[in-house]
Amino acid sequence: MLDRSGEQPRVIRRLDGEIARIQAKPPAERTFQEQRILSLYEQLCEGRMERNVLVLPVDAVLNWARAWSLWPVTFGLACCAIEMMATGGPKTDIDRFGAGAFRPSPRQSDLMIVAGTLTYKMAPRLRRVYDQMAEPRYVIAMGGCAIAGGPYARHGYHVVKGVDRVVPVDVYIPGCPPRPEALLDGIMRLQDKIRQDTILRVWREGFWPWKRKKSTKS
Repeated sequence: MLDRSGEQPRVIRRLDGEIARIQAKPPAERTFQEQRILSLYEQLCEGRMERNVLVLPVDAVLNWARAWSLWPVTFGLACCAIEMMATGGPKTDIDRFGAGAFRPSPRQSDLMIVAGTLTYKMAPRLRRVYDQMAEPRYVIAMGGCAIAGGPYARHGYHVVKGVDRVVPVDVYIPGCPPRPEALLDGIMRLQDKIRQDTILRVWREGFWPWKRKKSTKS
C-alpha cells in the first residue's frame, strides 16, 4: 500500500516495525501478547490480507470517530458568535474537521461553543442546554468574556466571571474576539484531548453522576 508520495503510510510503517521487532526477539523472550500479535500477522500473511486488515485498540477507533464528528449546538451569546459563524464559511471551512453540522437541538449535539458574554440571567439557560446535550459532551470557551468576564471582569456586576463557574470547560480560546482561525485551533486541541480518552473513564464519568467532571471554580 502506497500513498501519493510513493511511500507507505505511517501506520503501515509503524506496524511493519513492530512486527520486525517481535520477530527479532528469541521465541523464549516473547510475551504472550507479542506471540498472539505475531500469530495473527502470520495468519493474515497466509491469506494475503496483511495490507487489508489494520489492528487497532477499540479506544483508538472510538476516539477517532468522536474527534472527527463533533456536532456543535447552535448557540451564540454575543459578538464572538459572529466569528463562530464565520468559521463555517468557505474561507476556513469548519466542515474539514467534521464539526460543521450545527444542530438545532442540544439532544443531537456533543459540543457547546460558548461564544460571547455570559450574564447571570443567561447562566441558568446555558446550564439547561448543557444538561440536555448527549454524552460525552465538550465545551469550548471562546473569547475573553467567556473565559474571565473580559472588559466587564472588574465593574460588570451582571457578567459571570468565567463560564467555567457554570459548566466544565475543555478548551479556552483567548481573544476579543478571537479570529475564526483561533477557533479552528481550539477544535484541533479538543481533538487531541479526545484522542487521549479511554472507554473506561468516559463510561465511569457518564454513568455515575457524582463522578462527572465538575466546574473548575467554585
